[in-house]
Amino acid sequence: MLRIGVDIGGTFTDFCGWREGGHEIFSLKVPSTPPSFENGFRQGFENLLERLSPKAGEAALVMHGTTVSTNAVIERKGPKIAFFVTKGYRDLLELQRMGVRNPLNIFENRTKPLVERAMVFEVEERLLRGGAVETAIDETAVEILARRATEAGAAGYAVALLHSYTNPLHEKAVERAIRRAVGADAEVSLSSEIWPRIGEYERAIVSVLNAFVRRRMNEYIGAVEDYVADRLPGSQLFVTRSNGGAMAASEARNYPVHTLLSGPASGVTAVQYLGRFLGERNILTMDMGGTSTDISLVRDGEALTSTAAEVGDFPVVMPVTGIEAIGAGGGSIATIDGGVLRIGPQSAGSYPGPACFGRGGGAPTLTDAYLVAGYLPQALLGGDMKLNRDAAEHAMAPIAAALGTDILNAAEMCVAVASSNMVAGVLPYLARQGVDPEELTLLVYGGAGAIQGPLLAAEIGVGRVLVPTTPSVFCALGGLVSELSHDAMETVHGLDIDGAVIARKFAALRKQAAEWLSRQSPPERLVSEAYECWAEMRYVGQSFQVDVRLPNSAVDSEDLSAMHDAFHKEHERIYSHADRTAAVEFVDLRMRVRGAMSVPEPASPTMSDGGDPVKGVRPMRFQGQFFPQVSIYDRARLSLNDAVQGPAVIEQPEATIVVPPDFTARVGAYGAIFMSRS
Repeated sequence: MLRIGVDIGGTFTDFCGWREGGHEIFSLKVPSTPPSFENGFRQGFENLLERLSPKAGEAALVMHGTTVSTNAVIERKGPKIAFFVTKGYRDLLELQRMGVRNPLNIFENRTKPLVERAMVFEVEERLLRGGAVETAIDETAVEILARRATEAGAAGYAVALLHSYTNPLHEKAVERAIRRAVGADAEVSLSSEIWPRIGEYERAIVSVLNAFVRRRMNEYIGAVEDYVADRLPGSQLFVTRSNGGAMAASEARNYPVHTLLSGPASGVTAVQYLGRFLGERNILTMDMGGTSTDISLVRDGEALTSTAAEVGDFPVVMPVTGIEAIGAGGGSIATIDGGVLRIGPQSAGSYPGPACFGRGGGAPTLTDAYLVAGYLPQALLGGDMKLNRDAAEHAMAPIAAALGTDILNAAEMCVAVASSNMVAGVLPYLARQGVDPEELTLLVYGGAGAIQGPLLAAEIGVGRVLVPTTPSVFCALGGLVSELSHDAMETVHGLDIDGAVIARKFAALRKQAAEWLSRQSPPERLVSEAYECWAEMRYVGQSFQVDVRLPNSAVDSEDLSAMHDAFHKEHERIYSHADRTAAVEFVDLRMRVRGAMSVPEPASPTMSDGGDPVKGVRPMRFQGQFFPQVSIYDRARLSLNDAVQGPAVIEQPEATIVVPPDFTARVGAYGAIFMSRS
């Protein structure tokens, strides 16, 4: 059996492949092909199979991370959606949570909904808070509404009725009525089925987002699934999901909202995987691609989980890997705004891309600045992608003129501003998590992570930087080593709760999670399964809650005091305060199941046969200083414990690693490069 990880980004599509029982992990990257991303997938898949050389009858497990659903939301490119709500709640998407996102901005407007008000339909029904029926639903009336929605052009249907998180009865009745009126194949998204939690607006957004991206994901995943099945009969396609795990393609086609952050989450999964082998348990992750930089945190070996993520302009209140996006990537465009140099958030994207790509782009980007400053070689992808320095300098010239300096100095200013943007995002993020930068190792990956990451480390006080062997395809590696994962949840806010009640509810959630796992893959493909108990808890009277991992032993023994103690400890870790005498309440309970499949040990890179690792020199700019001869090292010629003193650059076919002044890089276990301050 082959295992293949895939990650599709806006600029490149990355692949990692491994044969079970083998020791070598193959990787490659090809340019993405928007808007038909499946074309780039096929090209890269064929290239990878040439390296893996499948045997006759050999199948593959393909773990696929994608930004297709994310881009659809950000670009607002989707079909017309009809939204069904309880009578009296037609303006739910308009009102949102009453307040604006930034109350200090007097020009702030509320987010424009994905569904226009004319496509919101009120259903005569009402459930009470506990789930009891106050006003019964008339399915015939709903059929009339569904036909009216279809005549108005609806191609998808979202449903979020009041209190459906406690009782899905009426939402299922709406679904039946829609299918009778429109057809059995109608695409209906129920909030109670996707994420049954308290909060009308949050559930509404989840159902609308699912309906909005469902058709595009269905088309894309269907095309990829058919291709993989035809190319390697017996293979199975999985899609990585926002919580860092994966699910079967059939599940992803019905519930694509779970894939909105799949690509970045896969990178954090790879960080956990590598961290376990290297003994690194507290890691700040940095994934820098062409459009943005994603940061996250691994504490004590576990990825940070968030229930307050955002995609585009919309909240996604589901348990996802906690990722913070910063609007600076390799394709970020440099502009002058009122005499001030700014980097991003506009991006040159993949096509035409940075000026140095030679695809017709003329705007100066951060990648152009890297090339002018001397950080990048004259070609990427092992020489397959030539870079045009003259085009980069020509694009950078207006920036230099506006700043009254030369092109080389302007390029370094662009790099410095990008670092400042990241500092402004990273330090508040760490402060909110109650973490000191000096306690962390910065693990960098993505196409530009190993260039900008060490420079960022010098700014924020992180003294240790880790670069994996394949930083530019690290998210694809995360897909390859992903587990099947799912969260089953129930809202318990307002109920009389004791240890016995919690134990019974977790037992029911465990049964749901186990049933989900059984639908994803044949049991013989799993090597282990694990169940984790989580709860959103708060002090009575608080308006926010804390996500707490409850000890399984406390749940099994119905020990409520031990559960409260876990909450107090987490509250104190985050806020440096806990009131152990105050009353505590549960809001939600969540059971996470993890189904692990076989994964490889990190592969040590193949070293070249002898030879000088220094393959040349070139001039560079670092921190306002000009270095006329900076050594360029070939990573393939570096051996275990070899040290490289900065300033220097280490190159490999698919990545460039910058070693700043005052840093020393050393080759460690599995070929990983560790940098530390000299």
